[in-house]
Amino acid sequence: MNWLAHTFLSTTHVEFRLGNLLADVVRGAERERLGAQFLRGTQVHQSIDAFTDSHAVVKRSRARMSAPYRRFSGVLIDVFYDYFLANAWQSYSVQTLGEFTSEFYDDVRTSTLALPIEADAMMGRIVRHDSLGSYVYVEGVERALRRISTYLSTRWRREFALDKSVMELREHEAAFAADFAEFFPQLRAHVLTQIASQRAPD
Repeated sequence: MNWLAHTFLSTTHVEFRLGNLLADVVRGAERERLGAQFLRGTQVHQSIDAFTDSHAVVKRSRARMSAPYRRFSGVLIDVFYDYFLANAWQSYSVQTLGEFTSEFYDDVRTSTLALPIEADAMMGRIVRHDSLGSYVYVEGVERALRRISTYLSTRWRREFALDKSVMELREHEAAFAADFAEFFPQLRAHVLTQIASQRAPD
């Protein structure tokens, strides 16, 4: 799952949400410095990733991708699933997507959590460009995949164009949507159990 799902599958505590969203950026001792709620969020992030990567329905979605995209199918399906979450939002939340993202962005702006420089810059971009809300549009998916392509190009020093995979999203949209609808309630139940187990010692 990608940014929108990680933020949604959290408690309402802004530091928990930030930990769940930023776990791939903030690592090691920096996590401990940011406090218990942030750390709990990172733990749920890891649990979400492990559950998603091993799930049969997600593997079925990944198998739908054609050969040129198969190597990055896990990344692509993560982003595609945020698109389906955004478009089926009212099935999972009493808030509208706009209300949810606005509330989260307001909480981020007023948070006193001292994020590391890279994470702080990333959150600034997410809030400024409404990256979470943009997943409701195919164009938002394309932007997310261009961002990932730029990162991969910088890291591996060759060109990537993962945004072109939206053609596969369009081609198999009904099948991907059915996969998501089957998978997401199971993931949500898993996360609720994980959060409840974190609270038990308190």
